[in-house]
Amino acid sequence: MELENLIAYLFRWMHFFAGVIWIGMLYYFNFVQTEFFKETDAGTKSAAISKLVPRALWWFRYGALVTFLTGLALAGFLGSAINFYLIIGMLLGTLMFLNVWLIIWPKQQIVIASNAQVLGGDQALPEAAKALAGAGLASRSNALFSLPMLFFMGASAHLTGTGRLPMSADDGVSMLAVILTLVIIAGLEINAIKGKVGPMASVVGVIHCGIGLAAALLVIAEFL
Repeated sequence: MELENLIAYLFRWMHFFAGVIWIGMLYYFNFVQTEFFKETDAGTKSAAISKLVPRALWWFRYGALVTFLTGLALAGFLGSAINFYLIIGMLLGTLMFLNVWLIIWPKQQIVIASNAQVLGGDQALPEAAKALAGAGLASRSNALFSLPMLFFMGASAHLTGTGRLPMSADDGVSMLAVILTLVIIAGLEINAIKGKVGPMASVVGVIHCGIGLAAALLVIAEFL
């Protein structure tokens, strides 16, 4: 067994482990907690925000961090073998990581602090409602991104097609496909920052949107 291969595999193993934690917590927030908060009473919700949510967010954000860092290490090992499918997955994963640390976590800190003030008998922070909405939009967008991210991460090693060819290949994806893919993903990320939830408001809606996005990006990569 070559040491370099062992090191690469260990990074891949850590990447999978951290990724399961991160995406698992993402789906918990979007598919379980959010729906529960819509139905429960104010006291239960307040207690959960005080005691449960901070713990869940710790695993969520550090799972994202370790997934991202080990992913960078794996990209370094792959080098010129990187293909377009993998690039799509990496781009979506990177945006998801940035959304966690630059949008979701800072805004959730405001929500948690506001909840603590209410529990202490003070008024809620005036910016808490806007922060909660912003965190929710970014989280829903991450759930949207996660489906094509997982699809193309797997496709990079298991699905035949133009997108699996190395980017240096002459018969690889077209420049039009690259540009259109970047435009679509950039537009969705802009919406995640300051747009609207739209059809992603429901669990079924965000799953359908994620499947649709994966299908659209696959068609672009293979047929344009």
